[in-house]
Amino acid sequence: MRPPFDNLWLQLVLTTPVLFYCGAEFWRGAWGALKQRTADMNTLVVLGTGSAYLYSVLATVAPMVLHTHHAYYESAAVIVTLILFGRWLEARAKRRTGEAIEKLLALQATIAHRVTENGDEDVAIEAIRRGENLRVRPGETVPVDGKIVEGHSTLDESLLTGEPLAVEKHVGDMVTGGTINQTGSFVFVAERVGEGTTLAKIVRLVRKAQASKAPIQRLADQITAIFVPAVLLIALGALVGWLLVGRGFAFAFSCAVTTLVIACPCALGLATPTAIMVGVGRGAELGVLIRDAESLERLAGVQSIALDKTGTLTEGKPQVVASSLSEQDLALLATAEVASEHPLARAFADAPSPGGGGEVEAFIAVPGQGITARVGGHALRAGNAGFIGASEPTDAPAEATLLHCEIDGTYRGYVAVADTLRPTSAEAVKQLQALGLEVTLLTGDRETAAKAIAAQVGITQVIAQVRPEGKAAEIAKLVKPAMVGDGINDAPALAAAEVGIAMGGGADVAMETAGITLTGGDLRGVVRAILLARATVANIRQNYAFAFGYNLIGIPIAVSGNLNPMLAALAMALSSVSVVTNALRLKRFRVG
Repeated sequence: MRPPFDNLWLQLVLTTPVLFYCGAEFWRGAWGALKQRTADMNTLVVLGTGSAYLYSVLATVAPMVLHTHHAYYESAAVIVTLILFGRWLEARAKRRTGEAIEKLLALQATIAHRVTENGDEDVAIEAIRRGENLRVRPGETVPVDGKIVEGHSTLDESLLTGEPLAVEKHVGDMVTGGTINQTGSFVFVAERVGEGTTLAKIVRLVRKAQASKAPIQRLADQITAIFVPAVLLIALGALVGWLLVGRGFAFAFSCAVTTLVIACPCALGLATPTAIMVGVGRGAELGVLIRDAESLERLAGVQSIALDKTGTLTEGKPQVVASSLSEQDLALLATAEVASEHPLARAFADAPSPGGGGEVEAFIAVPGQGITARVGGHALRAGNAGFIGASEPTDAPAEATLLHCEIDGTYRGYVAVADTLRPTSAEAVKQLQALGLEVTLLTGDRETAAKAIAAQVGITQVIAQVRPEGKAAEIAKLVKPAMVGDGINDAPALAAAEVGIAMGGGADVAMETAGITLTGGDLRGVVRAILLARATVANIRQNYAFAFGYNLIGIPIAVSGNLNPMLAALAMALSSVSVVTNALRLKRFRVG
């Protein structure tokens, strides 16, 4: 410190506000830790800078006590300044971890075109109500979720699903708020508005996941609880040790302060949450919604994966390909199936129903088995062979799912329903196997249909004709399994798996049970999710290596007296910045 700053009284005046005003957050944090009878990084900062400050005040007020005029004001002030500077750099970098949320919020339209008897009128997005008809013109953003009732177009859903190709939409198709209309103009009826839209749910889910803790972070918390007291003992040992060998109090005290500062575990505390924030945000951009940090970590460690058939490997758009029912019986069955959530029920949308099927009463869905209902005065049961007590016919198409029908207690026949294989399913299965995963087809469908589909996509292990509760039992036999499904019947297996993955567009209960939800229907999204999870966990481990590396290298140097306290503060700040910067690399995560 050169004139006029070599005056200790001037240094006292300049240092005091830096330490106690600018550095107030450290004192508050240390006091909070003390009240909890623990110690954290704030404890180390306060002990280091506070000791330097008190020693300097004593050297200023009563130099005869210490027999020295040497002070550490500049060390205390610069340490606080450098740590705060590091936190500013860290906060600046961490703001970028929230860009995924900002992008999602930017998708929200602000104005919608309400269709009225007097023409279209512009209304604020907040004013839209369920059941209103809205028009979307080329190039505009779809304001809320709903179903097209007039016109057709192609929509860019990439920022919600991660899929780059535009999707064709026609009358009866669902559209999602936040997607971009490309070519045509269409009118749709609003079905989910406000906080109920898909986009709003995604934003809530991403925020919740980014704030959650992964199990690996608990390890860091446990280490910090032991590490901080250990550092205090090491610093005290450095002070006493150098005094015993006669190096003088000033040198010994400098070593102790430097040890306290270099050992601050700031980077250790940042290692997991920053990587989780970036990883979850990147997942949202790729159409992979992660419920919490634990699901992400579990997904990285899966060794096997079970896939449902209908709606997962297949499109979930089945068609009736054969039937032994009379037209009247088929009409009754088609009427009953309208009330069902099962993907196979969609096959009956265009089924013949002469004279209608009558009113549906007392409808009950039995997950994984079938339905019971009263239709037009008739008691109807429909489902798989075990549910009805029927035998499998020999003339049914091998790849089809059979729906047996009983009316008024009499077996009437069956309907064969075939679903189209997703064009990307075989590629996705191949990629999953390339990741070293054991892939199993787990379905409630009959074995003939299951094996036919499995052969087309390259799956050799097939478990068929399994009831929902049986799926959970089969999952328990696999090694660290993930389960992929989309229906109510998949919910027990999704919950029983190491991590459940729900396909977009599936039943709400499946998505509520799963730890991971794919916003698109492409099975390759599972591959993206697993690779992202592995990259995120690897990034966390790299961050821990950075954090411990700084401490393992810095502490011995500090104890030896070869490190200035101010350089220790700079190194500690840079360790935090390096961890955040490394986590930000996940924003560039790509598959293939």
